Amino acid sequence: MQTNPKAIPFPTSNMLAIMLAGLAMLGPFSVDTYLPAFPAIEASLGTSLIHVQQTLTAYMFSFAIMILWHGSLSDAFGRRNIVLMSLAVFAVATLGCAASHTVEYLWAFRMLQGLSAGAGVVVGRAIIRDTYSDVPAARLLSLVTMIFAIAPAIAPIFGGWIVKLYDWRTIFLTLFVYTALLLWYCYKKLPETLPVEKRTPFNPQFLASSYKQVFRSPLFQLKAGAIAFNFAGLFLYVAAAPVFITKHLGLGPDQFAWQFIPAVGGIFLGALTANRLAGKLSVGKIMFIGYVLLIGASLVNVLYHLFYPPAIPWSVMPLFFYTLGMSLVAPSLTLLVMDLFPNIRGTVASCQSFTQTMLGAVVAGVVAPFLMHSVLWLALGQLAFAVIGLCLWLGGRAYHYAQLAPDKVINAWETID
Repeated sequence: MQTNPKAIPFPTSNMLAIMLAGLAMLGPFSVDTYLPAFPAIEASLGTSLIHVQQTLTAYMFSFAIMILWHGSLSDAFGRRNIVLMSLAVFAVATLGCAASHTVEYLWAFRMLQGLSAGAGVVVGRAIIRDTYSDVPAARLLSLVTMIFAIAPAIAPIFGGWIVKLYDWRTIFLTLFVYTALLLWYCYKKLPETLPVEKRTPFNPQFLASSYKQVFRSPLFQLKAGAIAFNFAGLFLYVAAAPVFITKHLGLGPDQFAWQFIPAVGGIFLGALTANRLAGKLSVGKIMFIGYVLLIGASLVNVLYHLFYPPAIPWSVMPLFFYTLGMSLVAPSLTLLVMDLFPNIRGTVASCQSFTQTMLGAVVAGVVAPFLMHSVLWLALGQLAFAVIGLCLWLGGRAYHYAQLAPDKVINAWETID
């Protein structure tokens, strides 16, 4: 474990998990809390639902672009400094969202939120890898995921009640208070885990070389792509939630819990299971179980809506099993991606998050608006994403073993990377 150059006592693994989860929660709070307010924003700003939908796209796009820099900046200037700076920028952007009186201003401040929100996720992963390795790292990452899973569950419920009792601007004001408190707590308690002597230079040539090294790696593209497409199957329903909940299921803005609690329950249980299985089962066996759940849940979702109209609870139940599988495979896949380039883990974390978030931006801006008018089409889209994720994972395993032992036939489900 690294020493702390700022003389802040290093927290226990549980306290570190809570802190990193709090940082990671900025993402789902930024996305999920205001989803129930889409109709209210549409009416307040005198715009269309598609224009309000694009505030999510603007956030995701800028999040994806800037996430390429968070890891590199933390590799050069330290983890703590980047976290504190990003929280300050996010707080300012959130106040701007609350004060917006046109959808164009809301787009601009949502983009500024996106530019700063990703630091907690990316730098948090790098902090875990700075301080722990192998099984302890996998367990800590799954613990962060378990705590983090609270955010997508409570965010839309909280947002729905706020918009019902007050207005949509109060959602962003509440998020500002959360960010300010988090900034103060991290200033007091977050240690620096990357000593000066281990930092890498921040210059365009080095960054270009690092990004080129990562993005040209077939293993990175395959394994990071698997994570991204697994997540896309869930995010399709997140982006379509305002229509899925209110139009297809006929629920109100304060009833988003019907969709998000099953989804988040699966994330939490999957992370808990991954935590318990770390070191007990091979990566291949964990992946097998996870993808059985991913593909199985998606297929059941398609078959149900092929013959029956959308209804509670049947239309949301597959989301529990889908996210259970997704969360089960995510910690091992994430660590495998990080370990492809041990000397630039911050940069790798940025590239992996960029891949996932850019696909999320495409889902929010293009795929969800195209599919969300039919629940069957949403189910088919989720199945397609899960199948692509499985193919990328198996392709990555096959490529990896072809390099290690080109003359051997290896069972990709049984062996460990």
